[in-house]
Amino acid sequence: MWQIVKIASFISMALWIAACGKNNNAEKSHDPENTEVSVIKVKSQVLDIQVELPGRSKAFLEAEVKPQASGIIIQRSFIEGSNVKKGQSLYQIDSATYKARLLSVEAELASAKANLILAKATVTRYKVLIKTNVESLEKLDEKIAAYKVALAKVVVAKAAVNTAKINLVYSEVKAPISGRIGKSNVTVGALVSADNPKNLARIQQLDPINVDIAQSSAQLLRLKAKLKQGQLQATNNANVQLILEDGTAYGYSGVLQFSEVSVDENTGSVTLRAKFPNPNGLLLPGMYVRAVLNAGTDLQAILIPQEALTRNTKGQAVVMLVDSESRVESRVVTTAEVIDHQWRITHGLNVGDTLIVEGLQMIHPGDPVKPIAASSDQSANILASQSANQ
Repeated sequence: MWQIVKIASFISMALWIAACGKNNNAEKSHDPENTEVSVIKVKSQVLDIQVELPGRSKAFLEAEVKPQASGIIIQRSFIEGSNVKKGQSLYQIDSATYKARLLSVEAELASAKANLILAKATVTRYKVLIKTNVESLEKLDEKIAAYKVALAKVVVAKAAVNTAKINLVYSEVKAPISGRIGKSNVTVGALVSADNPKNLARIQQLDPINVDIAQSSAQLLRLKAKLKQGQLQATNNANVQLILEDGTAYGYSGVLQFSEVSVDENTGSVTLRAKFPNPNGLLLPGMYVRAVLNAGTDLQAILIPQEALTRNTKGQAVVMLVDSESRVESRVVTTAEVIDHQWRITHGLNVGDTLIVEGLQMIHPGDPVKPIAASSDQSANILASQSANQ
């Protein structure tokens, strides 16, 4: 019996030793000292900071075609939606009455000129008669006054002729600017009036084209504060890029023209205007776009891969670093915008810090790790995977 107890005790001891050995082996296999992580050295660079703002395209020039003479439209000389040139004939208003009026005032001018010649000759003759005492000075004064009246009538008649000629010219409605003309609001046979506020058509110049960009006053104040504090440096690059409604990039870059000096009370935004070439007519007035423009230059910008950043339970941005003792250090950082699938860090990281970019799932703060420098291929794979996920 005693021997059986001794054998059982021996077997129990052997099993316990074997279990301890397995646990030790398991612990060794999960020893954090064996954890390898890919790291990069934090570097700074000069970076143009860009902001993306909403905008709408607007015609560079816009003119409403209105009649300056009254009458019946007898001809329309353009195709709706086509391009027209400045000075091109668009509508012809019946000019018969204007031609008749011109002939009438030209006859009045001729009559006034004849009267002027007679009045001038009379004055000359009376001056001779005064010298011979045949006529009195009073008569001469009357003839001089008549001559001046005849001279004034000639001036009035010339003005009437000028007006008649202008009205005759206005009977042909011409394009005030070059551009694309829209639909016609009147047809042949319609009666139009010079004092009617309704326009006949509208012409818009689309090449180049303007884009009005809305920037919130709060964002403008933040940018000015960063410039004042030295966090950003003012840039001389006024180029603007466009992203169209379908997400594609517009093929031409524009130039920032000006910024409004007042804030819109309804939207709380400031309007910026940029000018873009539009040779193919791709941009149309009223089209919604997103404008990407330079807000300033960060002389010491720090960018890290998106994969290297996580969020804690408070929603704070957190990165993992390797300290001088090869242990994991958790650090809260402040992020700005994402640039080419990388976070721009404004606070929390220093140049030279060792940042963990791969292996974050296997480590915790305080764990000893074996840092391995991430190769350029690994960095490219990280960015490629981020791009695919998005």
